[in-house]
Amino acid sequence: MTTDKEQRKSLALVRTQTLERAQGNAVPIEFRTLSIHVTETQRSGKQGGGFFNKDSKGKAKKEDDITSESDYFATVDFHKLTPAELALRFNTNEDDGLAQNEAQRRLQANGPNSLAARKPNYFKKIFWYVFGGFCSILWVGVLTFFLCWQPPLSNPPNVTNLALALLVMFVIFLQASFSAFQDYSTAKVMSSIMDMIPSECTVFRDGQLVKISAANLVIGDRVHLSLGNKVPADLRMIQVSNDARFDRAILTGESEAIEASTVSTDENFLESKNIAFMGTHIIQGSAVGIVVLKGNDTLMGRINKLTSGRKEKVSIITQEITRFVRIIVGLTVLLALLILIVWAAKINIKYPDFMPPAVLLVTLMGCVVAFIPEGMPVCVSLTLLMVARRMRANNILPKALTTVETLGCVNVICSDKTGTLTENKMFVTNVAFLDQETTPEEAKAKIENSKPKSLPQPEDSPSVLALRQLQLATLLCNNAIFDQETIALPIPERRVLGDATDSALLRFASQLSDTSILATCFNRTMEIPFNSRNKWMMAVYEGSAKQPQVIKTLFGNDITNAAATKSEKDNMLVFVKGAPDVLLPHCTSFLAAGSNTPQPLSDEWISELSRIQMAWSRRGQRVLMLCKSRYNPYMAQYDAKGSGSSASASQEELARQGLQELCILGLVGIMDPPRPEIKDTIASCRRAGARFFMVTGDFGLTAAAIARQIGLFSTNREPHTYDDIMDPKKNKEDSSVSLEDSLGEFEAGCPRFHEGTSLVLTGSDLAKMSPGEWDLVCAYEEIVFARTSPEQKLKIVTEFQAREAVVAVTGDGVNDAPALKAADVGIAVVSGSDVAMEAADLILLAGFDSIPVAMRLGRIVFQNLQKVIGYLLPAGSWSELWPVLINTFLGTPLPLSSFLMIIICCFTDAFPGTALVMEQEEFDLLSIPPRNAKKAHLITGRIYLQSYFFIGNLMTFFSEMFFFLYMKEYTGLGFTDLIFTFGNDNITPLLEKAGRGMDIDTFNNVHVNTGQCITFITLVILQWGNVLSIRNRRLSILQADPIRAKRRNLWLFAGMLASLLMAIMVTEVPGIQDVMLTRSVPIKYWLLPLPCALAILLADEMRKLMLRTYPNSVFGYLAW
Repeated sequence: MTTDKEQRKSLALVRTQTLERAQGNAVPIEFRTLSIHVTETQRSGKQGGGFFNKDSKGKAKKEDDITSESDYFATVDFHKLTPAELALRFNTNEDDGLAQNEAQRRLQANGPNSLAARKPNYFKKIFWYVFGGFCSILWVGVLTFFLCWQPPLSNPPNVTNLALALLVMFVIFLQASFSAFQDYSTAKVMSSIMDMIPSECTVFRDGQLVKISAANLVIGDRVHLSLGNKVPADLRMIQVSNDARFDRAILTGESEAIEASTVSTDENFLESKNIAFMGTHIIQGSAVGIVVLKGNDTLMGRINKLTSGRKEKVSIITQEITRFVRIIVGLTVLLALLILIVWAAKINIKYPDFMPPAVLLVTLMGCVVAFIPEGMPVCVSLTLLMVARRMRANNILPKALTTVETLGCVNVICSDKTGTLTENKMFVTNVAFLDQETTPEEAKAKIENSKPKSLPQPEDSPSVLALRQLQLATLLCNNAIFDQETIALPIPERRVLGDATDSALLRFASQLSDTSILATCFNRTMEIPFNSRNKWMMAVYEGSAKQPQVIKTLFGNDITNAAATKSEKDNMLVFVKGAPDVLLPHCTSFLAAGSNTPQPLSDEWISELSRIQMAWSRRGQRVLMLCKSRYNPYMAQYDAKGSGSSASASQEELARQGLQELCILGLVGIMDPPRPEIKDTIASCRRAGARFFMVTGDFGLTAAAIARQIGLFSTNREPHTYDDIMDPKKNKEDSSVSLEDSLGEFEAGCPRFHEGTSLVLTGSDLAKMSPGEWDLVCAYEEIVFARTSPEQKLKIVTEFQAREAVVAVTGDGVNDAPALKAADVGIAVVSGSDVAMEAADLILLAGFDSIPVAMRLGRIVFQNLQKVIGYLLPAGSWSELWPVLINTFLGTPLPLSSFLMIIICCFTDAFPGTALVMEQEEFDLLSIPPRNAKKAHLITGRIYLQSYFFIGNLMTFFSEMFFFLYMKEYTGLGFTDLIFTFGNDNITPLLEKAGRGMDIDTFNNVHVNTGQCITFITLVILQWGNVLSIRNRRLSILQADPIRAKRRNLWLFAGMLASLLMAIMVTEVPGIQDVMLTRSVPIKYWLLPLPCALAILLADEMRKLMLRTYPNSVFGYLAW
């Protein structure tokens, strides 16, 4: 007999000391830490904060948060109060609950019962919207244009500079608005997710049972819980049914439910069974509790605060865009400094009138405007928005748009098992007596061949009577029931109220034969529910008054019934179910199916039982054993009176009697079937280059069996274990390939093992591993991590990330939140906990097969962003920069104004660029490995080569050619005439020599401005050829045109039309002409760029042809 002190020992400490003791012993990092801290605080006598202590809020360090929270829970004593004391403390009625007006007053005074989301810093957000990225350097342009608007730099005032300042401000706010819209979309998604979570509960108000929103719960409310309800706040139980049990798995990670109690079972508030925590579920029975903590004060609320207090991780696409911005801004500053140096060293000295300070500043800002592709942030936002919309159409909700692309880089997926890889719907798949194995179908056929609709009769065959005993054991030693709303449906389709194991046994019993009459022949008198300490369930029955013969026919004449007068010789029937290794020590006999008689349990039969158990476990089945015995209530009553003990002593006597000389009725194998789509999903992920691992709390043998069934283990070869990691040269006797043979050319952290080389590790193995051993582990292709705790799951994630892996993690419980938060992509299911969804980056609304779809769309994001940027750079950066350089270094008139540069970047390029967002994949993106985020950047040297030196130079040549061609035609001065003129003083004599009677004002204000508009129109039209070219990286436009169905994208033509209309408006509207100094363009120069656009398309077609023909040549090496 254990001492009271030992019985009251904190379960948290037991779990920490014995990680592998029982299934589901894992608890989340925060919960475990808090629980241990609370226990240690209570034992050491330290005083925590007061009852309403709020000091933990706003702590900078997580250690301080945990200390403060543990101090708080160490002082909570709700679990120690009697119901009367509880009602007195919270001023509530123990029977009738709160009055409605009092509840309303408390709600108004203390706020709703909800978890507070992280409050955004709007000032910081708006600041980064307006001053982040390219906007920081554009603000320098705004200030410069304002300075150059009025004296002393411009006398008289230059209205064009004012207009440019306002236009650049408009561009800045346009970019900021798109960034804000991204955040708005994220908030909207989160709002829609939270709306999906059921939020009603049943409470007593003024003595009446009413349904209210869980958000309207207040401290002191009397809440009624029934089977299947989600606990809406932290409740102190005051009434529980005999079979009431709570599933804390979503909070603690424990798969086994705990029985509810109305008395304190532990000094630690977090461990006491008379407390129901917010977010857990009641899976059996019913209960009534008083709300003692709500909202952020609950355990879930405090863990949520610890989790959400961590620093936001920066997505890969955000890092890529930041890198691109830094490169462009750095090059821009270098170019501006170069121009400034040339101006100071030469131009200002030799040609002071060509570029006075005001013109210099405008020129420098022209360089800034020219080189920065201002439209890129807008196009990036639109790309992410469009792909996010596609994801939602595939039942995937991305919380943050920037996370979408990260999926394309994922090369490791860590998935839990239950409910993700499996359906979380358990079914009995195998049945066995020790002398005979069968299946549910064969058992059903055998019963149907007798008299399935009649009650068992003595003349039935022994094998049928044995099956009837096993059927009754699964039916009666069970607390699950069918939902009456679905009772008319076929048995497999009925909804069951109860836990998964009981549900499986209930369906099995009901499928063998109709149990509606059979169940009424038995009356349950007592039970001991399953609990994590005993790991078995016991139910006691007597025959019913109406059908007393059935129990005697099957189980013996000494079994009493409800109508009989009880005597000391009468026994009741006891059914016990549990794990074989738990019940086997209490067993002395087994039921032989052939004779329907008990037989002694010899060593040979124990070996046969072990063989069956191992064989089923290797197939991924959970094995349960069902037994029967006798219980003499007369003797129990006598013993209880003799000992003077209470009713709890009767329970102990029942357990003592019921476990004596158990007779094994049979074994059942229960399978949680894999999702039908999961095998293809794993294959698709692997084909895409992502390694797929299982992280589960199951035993290694069962987990490995399931891994083989779902294709996670690709061969039947025995997997490696920790022993192989310790000694790579070790040859396993049952393995055809040793670790050394599989290793090949090894590189730490990289998968170098032959396909089919698998590994199974347990939580205890992980605790012993060194960094060098982790290097070996991270090189495996197929891994099952079994018996792992959440902190070990987090360890797995960080170890793979440390070896350059991009990790996705799936989870649904509060215990998964740390790993979800730490992963590069956290994936939660919509049926999971609020905290898991808060920590995750993606929410799955449907099956797990959405993951490959999300990976494909993530890769499309990267592909299309590269195309968008590759489209924007030639005209929006390179071809705009050269006019500034030609003007500065060659002294010609400026071929393109700053205003027209901005129009190209933000408007005419933006329309076709947005159309590129709609592009489908050029080839099967899941057939290639994921990109290495540290090496394969969004913008690479090859893209700069393609955009600047190939397409960009062609565009620069054609646009500058038409500018100087127009100048030669209308002014008589061509490129060779205007080069090195450096201002009006040198141009005036040339105009006089040309003999066209043109003065310098007409030259500058009419023809130079018209020539700038021609350069602008040329770039707009040349971009049409570029956009048709850039949409295909390898394929010809003849193979993948934008018209045929496979790669159809008619938005391209809409984008071209929109850019044409914008160009017409800019050059033809009188108001714009007056302010921004634009002019109408002769029709000839609208038509001349068209064949040049075709030439750009054909030039890139020739490049692609050479690439396809000679992929290993220089064309392949330089291809983007």
